[in-house]
Amino acid sequence: MRLSNIMILASAMIAGSLSAGAQNMTAAEPGETLATVPVSLDSCRSMALAYNKQMRIADEKVKGSGYQRKEASAAYFPSIDFTGGYLYNQKKLSIFDSDQLLPTKTFDLETQSYQFNLVKNPVTGEPIKGPDGQYVPETVALIPKSAMEYDIHNVFFGAVTLTQPIYMGGKIIAMNKLTHYAEEAAKALRDNQAEDVIYSVDAAYWQVVSVKAKQELAVSYVALLDSLRHDVQCLYDQGMATRADLLSVEVKLNSAQVDLTKVDNGLVLSRMLLAQLCGLPVNTPVDPVDSDPSLSDYALVPTSYDMNEVYSRRDDLRALGYAVKAGEQHAKVAMSSMLPNVALIGSYEFSNPNMYDGFKKRFSGAFSVGAAVTIPLWHWGGNYNKYRAAKSEAVVRKLQYEDACEMVDLQVKQSAFKAREAVKTHTMTETNLAKANENLRQATLAFKEGMMTPDNVMEAQTAWLKANSENIDAMIDVRLCDVYLSKVLGTLE
Repeated sequence: MRLSNIMILASAMIAGSLSAGAQNMTAAEPGETLATVPVSLDSCRSMALAYNKQMRIADEKVKGSGYQRKEASAAYFPSIDFTGGYLYNQKKLSIFDSDQLLPTKTFDLETQSYQFNLVKNPVTGEPIKGPDGQYVPETVALIPKSAMEYDIHNVFFGAVTLTQPIYMGGKIIAMNKLTHYAEEAAKALRDNQAEDVIYSVDAAYWQVVSVKAKQELAVSYVALLDSLRHDVQCLYDQGMATRADLLSVEVKLNSAQVDLTKVDNGLVLSRMLLAQLCGLPVNTPVDPVDSDPSLSDYALVPTSYDMNEVYSRRDDLRALGYAVKAGEQHAKVAMSSMLPNVALIGSYEFSNPNMYDGFKKRFSGAFSVGAAVTIPLWHWGGNYNKYRAAKSEAVVRKLQYEDACEMVDLQVKQSAFKAREAVKTHTMTETNLAKANENLRQATLAFKEGMMTPDNVMEAQTAWLKANSENIDAMIDVRLCDVYLSKVLGTLE
């Protein structure tokens, strides 16, 4: 079994189990917590590639281009066609318009030749001419008009024809190469579409991971504020804190709970998007197994690349390269219209009635073999201008390919720069997070020692929340930049 078939089968099995799980979970009792369905990044990619409509469209285009290639290759072989028909004629076919009188001849021994039997003057012995100036025959042969009439009211006819191309001006070879390049271009575009799908799935996957991490962060932040509110409440009960201090903490706590609700809603929506991209029901509560977006397995971004290797790996550039080659073959097809065409033709033709052995009302036929040659002579420059237009189109495609290479060069440099900047940003957020953790610890200790107010602790907690959120965003950004860089480099698996 081919690897692609195995991937599709595995994806279908995973999708079926996930869909069944989703249906079972939707039937849970009100108030019951629904269990999530763990999914890995690889499984999400496989399901998306198997069920994405654009991928299926691309697959059908590959199939269509393959059929066109087979159609072009069939032109090498002889074509066999059958043509048949029926014709009704109003009148019969008559060779003569009236009875015909034909003069006769007699063999003359003296001249050793046949001589017409003519009426002669009995005195002079000379042939006699009639009023029309023609000699009057002595004897005639009668051919009745009815004897030369043929019934063609109902005519049936048919022919089996075989045509073998001998030389078509190079059109057949050019068309076979053109369709081959078109098929390869369709495959390259399908692979490029697969990379787009993978990137979209990765973005949605890591978005869920990001929102889930922020949900845990929001829960921790609410717990911190709730603990602070409890401490301030105790101080207030002992008369060591004011009512304003307690209300300030409670307002902050309520605000954090509202933010937590927003994060919960965002997690549901992001899971819906990931499920939709994977071809699952949108209510499937998918849960990425990569709950920790840490970058322990991340490699450093190189500072330079071999662009020739990048060009060879890029599927979109390969498709454009095949388009350039197809344009060259299209010009050859246009040139073939100015060259001679030679073909061998054989046929068997039959009809009823037929004239092969007298006029008979029955089917009969005969074989015929020949050759046909077509030589273009003068078309007022139409064929030549067609060829020049095809050459111009080939030049346009080549320029488009060169322009795309330049754009890819810029894309690689920008993507690599953005990936390196994302790594730098992540490094800074790690530093800020360490400082925010220490600041929160110091503020909490100082508050318990009575050296800081609740407002100072809430400021430290807010700074801690911001540092953690920025660190999560930075880690996810590094992941997405890495995937996008792999995509523009053509190394995305």
